[in-house]
Amino acid sequence: MSQKHIVIIGGGFAGLYTALRLVDFPWDAATCPEITLIDRQDHFVFSPLLYELITEEMQPWEVAPRYSKLLEDSSIKHLQAQVTGVDVAGQTVICEGTESVAYDYLVIAAGGTTKIIDIPGLKENAIPFKTLDDALRLKEKLRLLEQSEVEKIRVAVVGGGYSGVELVCKLADRLGDRGRLRLIDRGTEILENTPKFNQTAGREALEAKKVWVDYETSVTALSDETISLEYKDKVDEIPVDLVMWTVGNAIAPWIKDLALPHADNGRLEISKNLQVKDHPNIFALGDVAQLEKELPMTAQVAIQQADVCAWNLRSLIEEKPLLPFNFFNLGEMLTLGEDNATLSGLGIELDGNLAHLARRLVYLYRLPTWQHQLNVGLNWMVQPLVKLLANQDS
Repeated sequence: MSQKHIVIIGGGFAGLYTALRLVDFPWDAATCPEITLIDRQDHFVFSPLLYELITEEMQPWEVAPRYSKLLEDSSIKHLQAQVTGVDVAGQTVICEGTESVAYDYLVIAAGGTTKIIDIPGLKENAIPFKTLDDALRLKEKLRLLEQSEVEKIRVAVVGGGYSGVELVCKLADRLGDRGRLRLIDRGTEILENTPKFNQTAGREALEAKKVWVDYETSVTALSDETISLEYKDKVDEIPVDLVMWTVGNAIAPWIKDLALPHADNGRLEISKNLQVKDHPNIFALGDVAQLEKELPMTAQVAIQQADVCAWNLRSLIEEKPLLPFNFFNLGEMLTLGEDNATLSGLGIELDGNLAHLARRLVYLYRLPTWQHQLNVGLNWMVQPLVKLLANQDS
């Protein structure tokens, strides 16, 4: 049997964790596949901890480790390239500026991006919060504002879901009394599709941090100094120094052009085994995939799909039965600022400092490799001592 080549498009939770699970299997020499992970970035992003960069509770290397570091002790090859399409008939992945990559089995886990709506000035004046570059751009903007002579730093965060609430809480902690923050949402409640316990804890955190919440409000326009908000058919233009956009998800345009079955929303239709319909050698995971039952676009879903996808790829190569994917909801967590979080799931409800600690430990366990877990865990233990010594010296 010739060595099979598994190509994985996308190095997020679904793609990277599929690759890592594959190399964990005890392969026979005759069946061990070649694995190539393609991503346009040189680093992975553990997105649930991206918020910790704002308050400098964590450092970029902890949240966004390089693939070269994560994969250095594995047989996985990382190709840094922008995928532009897939020749399904020819079984090749087409990349910008490099040769096409042939595959025997393909995993499409390209992830999603922040959806930019056609609102005047939005693209030029709002910052999304999805990538390491977004977080670093935000930090630089905050640094300039903090060094300026403005009395109050006026920040608007658009979107009252998890990302918006977590982001505005971290911003409130960083800016303190100098911050004047507002959260804008089109709905009547923040965190609408979340457990009631988390929703209540989120609302209380926003009140404690004096974050103004605009309900039933839409953004109609942005400039470099103002945001226009519509509430009950009335539009007000409000001065603002910084606008963060956390609303909606979009998939890469090339996904929609693939010669594969698509759902009405543009995602790829997949079977219960995570295979693209009528294409048993192609799997689709995470934000680009559509099962019969709608699933949230979360890291939890992507990681569970990665486990099943890796198992099924091995089963195909070794001609064994495949497993169906069944999502098991382990609960939901969100950070509500420094030393504060909330979690709800498996019959447990926690908030405050204890939930903050539990969230940190869960995410430490979920980091992609044991080496990275060890490095981050040691750094977390050392940091309080470093801060203590720094305070004594000053």
